[in-house]
Amino acid sequence: MDETLKDGRAVAQDLLAFLDASPTPYHAVAEAVRRLQAAGYQACDEREPFRAEPGARGYLVRGGGTLIAFELGQVPPEEGGFVLIGAHTDSPNLRLKPQPDFTTQGFAELSVEVYGGVLQSTWLDRDLSLAGRVILAGGKSELVRLSGPLARIPNLAIHLNREVNTQGLQLNAEKHLLPVLGLEREKDSPRILDLVAGALGGAGKGAAPGDLSGFDLCLFDAQGATLGGANGEFIFSARLDNLASCHAALSALLQAGPPGAAARVIALYDHEEVGSQSAIGARSLLLSSTLERLTLAFHGAGPQALPRALARSFLISADMAHAVHPNYPEKHDRQHRPELGKGPVIKVNVNQSYATDGPSQAAFADACRAEGVPYQYFSARNDMPCGSTIGPITAARLALRTVDVGNPMLSMHSCREMASSEDPAAMTRVMRRLLREPPLLDPAI
Repeated sequence: MDETLKDGRAVAQDLLAFLDASPTPYHAVAEAVRRLQAAGYQACDEREPFRAEPGARGYLVRGGGTLIAFELGQVPPEEGGFVLIGAHTDSPNLRLKPQPDFTTQGFAELSVEVYGGVLQSTWLDRDLSLAGRVILAGGKSELVRLSGPLARIPNLAIHLNREVNTQGLQLNAEKHLLPVLGLEREKDSPRILDLVAGALGGAGKGAAPGDLSGFDLCLFDAQGATLGGANGEFIFSARLDNLASCHAALSALLQAGPPGAAARVIALYDHEEVGSQSAIGARSLLLSSTLERLTLAFHGAGPQALPRALARSFLISADMAHAVHPNYPEKHDRQHRPELGKGPVIKVNVNQSYATDGPSQAAFADACRAEGVPYQYFSARNDMPCGSTIGPITAARLALRTVDVGNPMLSMHSCREMASSEDPAAMTRVMRRLLREPPLLDPAI
């Protein structure tokens, strides 16, 4: 095995560990915090003044599912600017409603709400478990993750739905996406919050269901992330969209080396899959206020410091991209069919569903060439709608020069997705180079 492929598999294995540690946005942020703290990053309390000095490393968490981490440069941001990587921690899934338990036809079932653009049929006949956070009396938050397969949404047998293979599976989210938790019994029918409470505290300490004042709990695929394919060339996992981009951004930051002139920032947001319109999403003021505080807290900050810093800044918006599907190639524009294992994808849409423009496209392509990494392009068919990302949102809110990129994948928004095991290392290398050597782009161009 050559060294490039060997390095790529090492990155892929680390991504698998990150995915397995992150069944929910809250767990993804906790895992990111663990890695940041191991590298010497210090927690920032938003309620207190920020202190900024050359090379300072810190992070803040908002709402449990959003994280901003930074390493300041050797000069004030108004002189060195920011180089930022944005991604999102959330993925489409099924989440418990406030009163989740009910029984029907002899089964104990769960009342769930669909979060984001779920590919519904892929959640059938999967071994599911539950994780998230609970709020205890007094406002304390605690992460929880139930072990092993817990629930299942059984498909309807073909004998009772003879036309399913010719007419397609039609699901009603209110009736057909209800997970089965157990069997209804007279005295001991299972209740999900009893199980959650019992799993709190670790070492069998547990809690009483009445101690739970609130919760944000998600069903997730209980099968772990793994390499697959004839030669291990694939990653099979849940939540590749978009934890693979979060992992690349975090890894690039931690590997970027000694600070340069520009401040380095990663912003990993919750709620992208539902439009980012929240107090912790990309449409909030969280990133802009954080950049302003870091700019003004830097010793010697001058007048108009933040606008000057932003005019020198560059954002890489990273979200997974659509690879060409071997069985549906007609769904792609014939000139823009990204392939698995062929490197990062630069996303372009002239109607601003993606924020890439000529200069930002060139800057990312230059970084790929400098790293010896191949790159690809995605542009949607003219007769099909184009998705979007946090890129245009952040670019508009902060007037930031932005490029939209992502690694190619298949089965996007499925309960279980797939991507190349070689692409994560390539994306990480390009991001790392841009953090080390950010492009110097004239904002007038």
